[in-house]
Amino acid sequence: MSDLFNISGKVAIITGASRGIGQSIAEEFAKAGAKVVLASRKQEELDKVAQSIKEAGGDALAVAAHTGQKETLKHLVEKTVAHYGRVDILVNNAATNPHFGNILDAEDSLWMKTIEVNVMGNVWLCQAVVPYMKQNGGGKIINIASIVGLNPGEFQGIYSATKAAVISLTKTLAMELGRDNIQVNAIAPGLVQTKFAQVLWENDSMMEQMMAKTPVGRIGQPVDIASMALWLASPSSSFTTGAVLVADGGVTLGSL
Repeated sequence: MSDLFNISGKVAIITGASRGIGQSIAEEFAKAGAKVVLASRKQEELDKVAQSIKEAGGDALAVAAHTGQKETLKHLVEKTVAHYGRVDILVNNAATNPHFGNILDAEDSLWMKTIEVNVMGNVWLCQAVVPYMKQNGGGKIINIASIVGLNPGEFQGIYSATKAAVISLTKTLAMELGRDNIQVNAIAPGLVQTKFAQVLWENDSMMEQMMAKTPVGRIGQPVDIASMALWLASPSSSFTTGAVLVADGGVTLGSL
């Protein structure tokens, strides 16, 4: 493998890694030689993914952590450094979307839960890992946003607002951390076949509408996002920062 795409020996924290996009990113990073730290709320589910990665020859550590709780995220980073001695890559993937409906009908508690997980969780983890990245001479932060952060999704107002905040956060951090050789970028997926989006892709009517406006004619798969994350984690993307890379099969071509 070209050194431009080599992440061997790098230590990567991936949140929401027990399934879907996060799991796929962890698996692809491990195949590329990275030591992966898997985080999500349920230890049992993480352990299964970690074991699978180890059986395939990878190096993985599973640490239960709630992305909406600052102290557990600090513990996640501390445990990573205690185990591996460093942090080189952070993938902020974990997210929640508890409200499906008109934005003004949502209870305050749903707003706060979504903001804590989707926005503040990213902030808290960046606060915890950046000092270690600076010590190492650089690092990579990859935030998983969404195309609804660019153009709001119907009945997904709160989620859309938080993903727009993730995009803004990405650009601000890229500006602030560029001199420290820390690149910060975002990926904005369209509809991907994960459990998180199951309510959408299992609905035949919604899928028919979605496929009618998807130029590539298929739904996204977790590996479609993982492969893009792998490039952003590698040295080959060292001159790319503050970017929002859309991976949606062309859905937004008519609206951006």
